[in-house]
Amino acid sequence: MALFSACTCCIGRRQFLTGGLAVAATAALTGRRALAQAPTAPAIKKSGNRIDVHHHFLPPQYMKEEHERINFKHGAVSTDQLLSWTPRQSLDTMDQNGIATAIVSVTTPGPWFGDVAGGRRAARMWNDYAAEQIKRYPGRYGLFATVPLPDTDGSLKEIAYALDMLHADGIGLLSSYDGKYLGDPSYAPVFAELNRRKAIVYTHPTTSACCSSVLPGLPPQAIEYPFETTRTITSLLINGTIHNNPDIRWIFSHGGGATPMLAGRMVDTLGHHPNAKTYFSDGVLAELRKLYYDTAAADTAGSLAALRVMAPLTHILFGTDYPFVKVAEGVAHLQGDAMPDSDRAAINRGNAVALLPRLKA
Repeated sequence: MALFSACTCCIGRRQFLTGGLAVAATAALTGRRALAQAPTAPAIKKSGNRIDVHHHFLPPQYMKEEHERINFKHGAVSTDQLLSWTPRQSLDTMDQNGIATAIVSVTTPGPWFGDVAGGRRAARMWNDYAAEQIKRYPGRYGLFATVPLPDTDGSLKEIAYALDMLHADGIGLLSSYDGKYLGDPSYAPVFAELNRRKAIVYTHPTTSACCSSVLPGLPPQAIEYPFETTRTITSLLINGTIHNNPDIRWIFSHGGGATPMLAGRMVDTLGHHPNAKTYFSDGVLAELRKLYYDTAAADTAGSLAALRVMAPLTHILFGTDYPFVKVAEGVAHLQGDAMPDSDRAAINRGNAVALLPRLKA
């Protein structure tokens, strides 16, 4: 889920680019040196074997800057909890819930606030911080690195840095940037590079300009986020991004949002779209079954049943949405589901290992 309930596209940008981010910029320039010197923390015993693919980090400098600019409103955690977050809190939660490894990613609003230089600095700062924790706590974390979309050149440079220098497990994106969903043609060069690299692309919802206050007073995670994920999946389908980039492995958070419940409707309506024969000649459902989905906020009986009808078991991954939900509740939902233990084991770990073989160790 998101850090903030407000749409961030129109919030003061200059403030974001000053003050503390100057420190982040300096850190980014020496990221490789700092990473190499980061001490390894004492080994932490893993209390389980789950792999969490939906796990958020809250880098202190990033959070400081966000708090200065944006009013936090999130029912699950308080502002003080967000600002006092540490990797140790993450590790404690993982150990309490049988999570061996978490693949970390940024959440909304991400690094982009309309300024190219600021977006690049923020993305580099976030990725370097995450990489430092990966080195500090061996085996406990992986990384879906953030990039400063819609800045194409900056995103291509950050992809190269994250995958080649930091050895990130993939790239984490939001569902839209500046009101444009991920199927927008302007993003084609970025996806072409990710396809060339056969990258994993993890997608988390955010609010677009159209829909940040459809129901005033209601936080977007209640209703809008599931539809934002569904909108960006639809955009990727009808504009040919999925078709044109067959080597990208796509993961969508929250069980694909509203997609499982709307899959039948999408088969009927998108199947008559002018681009249908070109971009999904085998049908919409066949395309949806190629994608991966995590179980965060999609682990209750009804949601999980709908997801399992749409997606093959091998494409369902365990996710928590830490620290914005009660992780133990999601674990309990999966444990209590009337599925075979072999299916549960696949969701908890096996499917992630198949997607990311390095995690087997």
